[in-house]
Amino acid sequence: MTPLMVSVSGIRGIVGESLTPGVVSGYADAFGTFCKGGTVVVGRDTRRSGPMMEHAVFAGLMAAGCRIINIGINPTPTVQLAVEKLGASGGIAITASHNPEEWNALKFINKEGRFLGKDDIDRISNDAEKDTFENAEISRLGEVETIEDIHADHIRALLELETVKVDKIRKHGFKTVVDCVNGAGSIVLPELLHELGCEVLKVNCDPDKPFGRGAEPLPENLDELCKSVRKNNADIGFACDPDADRLAIVDENGKAIGEDYTLVLAADYILGMKNGAIATNASTTMLIDYIARKYNRDVFRSKVGEIHVVEKMIENSCVIGGEGNGGVIYPALHYGRDALTGIALVLMQLSSSGKSVSGFVDENPKYYMTKKKADITGTDLGSVFERVKKTAGRGTLDRTDGLKLIYSDRWIHLRASNTEPVIRIITEAPTRDESEKLADKYINLLKTE
Repeated sequence: MTPLMVSVSGIRGIVGESLTPGVVSGYADAFGTFCKGGTVVVGRDTRRSGPMMEHAVFAGLMAAGCRIINIGINPTPTVQLAVEKLGASGGIAITASHNPEEWNALKFINKEGRFLGKDDIDRISNDAEKDTFENAEISRLGEVETIEDIHADHIRALLELETVKVDKIRKHGFKTVVDCVNGAGSIVLPELLHELGCEVLKVNCDPDKPFGRGAEPLPENLDELCKSVRKNNADIGFACDPDADRLAIVDENGKAIGEDYTLVLAADYILGMKNGAIATNASTTMLIDYIARKYNRDVFRSKVGEIHVVEKMIENSCVIGGEGNGGVIYPALHYGRDALTGIALVLMQLSSSGKSVSGFVDENPKYYMTKKKADITGTDLGSVFERVKKTAGRGTLDRTDGLKLIYSDRWIHLRASNTEPVIRIITEAPTRDESEKLADKYINLLKTE
């Protein structure tokens, strides 16, 4: 049985195996206790297990005496913003994000609208596993209140940002195609694009249907979007994951350019507009360093995981940050990965520069990334990393997260996943062949006894 994954990404498991209604209710009760019986915002993605999970979460929070504000199907960043807007004590996003549909998860959000750090996650997990959370007296049991259409507040707040020049984007009149995997972004992303004056064509934007493709917005999952961009002569295609915190881009030729370019495009626009640094994780493309050098800005790198990047951003007063999985974090709006923010900043970059997506890609250095994973059940990661270190040669060893070998024009990163029982192997090099060969080399090294 796949174990329950507990990390700064929340708790995550396969529904009916490690993730049962009892487990979910217990963790929700522990989180409600953590929130001292205050107000908790709850939203979810469109997975078939969502309603069951939602009721289990409600039961746990009610037992802790929490007032529950149910916002229904909404992106994770919308849940985060709602926590801030409503002055809640916390929030729970019910979503396994990029994992396949048989998975689900609880993402825990604090009163600032940010994910919980490791210490708080450990406390909640300990309380849930040992049943040491508090249950309210019968007179203090919580109640559920429903708020609809709160995603409109998310759109409004984004369009009011100083750096989002709505008239400029509208004047350009982008023709767009958007693929929301029939997930939580299926209503709000097309609405945002309409508000920005775009012509909008939709692919997989029916929240009543199962996921229309692989959950991750990876190039291999975006064939339908790519074909639609080509067929309709669109300027750009956008794709998100089921909870719409990650955004990928397809260029005007119908080519998926890779998730890392989302942050690169957004960062190029913001760093050119505002003074300040950028933070990202250790697995993000070195194109970020190139863009930062162009504007004489610092780059700070963290462990993989949204909260780790956010903490690094706050520590260094960064004006933008994010992860190479398509997650853009823009603190002028909120400290969370946000596909809506990514769309607005990418369209600002294109309308300000006058370049097409492919034009932007072509003018920057070419790096190719390969992402692979391997089962680590029963594996001693310490011994794996020792074997890897022996291959470093003149490379720089970085232990920020797992083990990363850094060379002048390439790198190899190995780390245990926060969301699956696997080790991830990420490589980047000047050619696709070199990147894939590097990844294969270290996959084979993992198999070496």
